[in-house]
Amino acid sequence: MALFFDSAWFDARLSALGMKRDDVAAVLGLTKEQVAELWKDQRELKADDVRLLASLIGAPVAEVADRAGVSTPVPKDAPDAIEARLDRIEAQLGAMHKLLLELKERR
Repeated sequence: MALFFDSAWFDARLSALGMKRDDVAAVLGLTKEQVAELWKDQRELKADDVRLLASLIGAPVAEVADRAGVSTPVPKDAPDAIEARLDRIEAQLGAMHKLLLELKERR
């Protein structure tokens, strides 16, 4: 179990970006209850979770791991698979945005 999860720091980062814990749940594939367990030191982050959370809040992975608790693993370099996945998601969002604009123009 992680000790000393800095919930105030994480909440402040999320708030500054206009995000909520629900966004963390979506990115990590967790329920709201599971995210609440993270915030209360009742659940540990895995290395991949640290990497995803760091990307979400725009913080270095080492700092996220440090603020997530003393037993939180610091991930190695981000694998190419995550970058490729993000590229695919961004391309899909761009295509959806373009389609929505085209549909709006047809009205």
